[in-house]
Amino acid sequence: MKKTIFLVDDNATNLTSAENALANQYRVVALTCAAQMFAALEKVKPDLILLDVEMPEMNGFDAIKQLNACEEHRKIPVIFLTGKSDTFSEAYGIELGAVDFILKPFSEAVLLNRIKNHLDIDELIRRRTAQLIERTSQLELLQNGIVYVMADLVENRDQSTGGHIDRTSVYMELLVNAMLEQGVYSDEMSGWNIDSVVSSARLHDIGKIAIPDSILNKPGKLTDEEFDIMKTHSLEGEQIIDRAIARTGDAEFLYNAKMIAAFHHERYNGTGYPYGMSETDIPLQGRIMAIVDVYDALVSDRPYKKAFSHEEALKIIMDESGKHFDPLIAEVFASIESRLEAAIPR
Repeated sequence: MKKTIFLVDDNATNLTSAENALANQYRVVALTCAAQMFAALEKVKPDLILLDVEMPEMNGFDAIKQLNACEEHRKIPVIFLTGKSDTFSEAYGIELGAVDFILKPFSEAVLLNRIKNHLDIDELIRRRTAQLIERTSQLELLQNGIVYVMADLVENRDQSTGGHIDRTSVYMELLVNAMLEQGVYSDEMSGWNIDSVVSSARLHDIGKIAIPDSILNKPGKLTDEEFDIMKTHSLEGEQIIDRAIARTGDAEFLYNAKMIAAFHHERYNGTGYPYGMSETDIPLQGRIMAIVDVYDALVSDRPYKKAFSHEEALKIIMDESGKHFDPLIAEVFASIESRLEAAIPR
């Protein structure tokens, strides 16, 4: 199939000459001004635009600026056609995003070769980009698969918290999205990959791998000594993920997992563990996970207690606002209580 080229020039002679040179190899859409080009773009997406610099009403430089303002149009390669041979105009055009300049009058051979070169480069970029996207997608699937397996290993050992990882992931996603909607810590989260943060939350209890079964699955209340051992799962989780980071160099996903695993038991008033951090010194990922982790524990049956109702759990969360939990995050949590209740498995 022939590639489509928009040929935009207000000079009839230049238009005819270029159209005749290209017609055998390309589908050419001849246009006499920028306004016609933008009207044609509403119906057809060309593979390349040949754009005259000096045109009435809107010159080529202003036209490419308008093309760049549109996400879809800015990806179309633009070659300027010009009768002016000056370095300033060429440098300015390249700065605006043009891929090349062709001086008029042009020879047919030069025009065809320059167009072919840029279309070949554009096609190569598209193929490589598609391959990169596919590879990234495969890596994300592999990463998520490993996370699920590791999280399941932990959950299968902890007989008292079935489904905890899946539920907290759901609550985490609801809360993070609500925080973004309401502008709470949105600047801090502006660079986050939300899917990555939510997925990494599945590893928040990965350190429980190091906790003995006799403590992890004890049916009754833990002794003070046993509880001290249980609390080490936060440090163990941090160290496990640190080792993974050292081996893989995965900065974003594993960094989020580390922040969540290490700090989700810290308390806003500084009485939590393992470091006794307080307020916004606690990483945001940990402050968010603290709420969803406790909420799920409250609304779930445990060997040592029956599940609280959604309303009871929410009251406990709000009573602990400013003490256990970041008050700003707790306020957002309360605002989505109907979404949270709907997500509780029945």
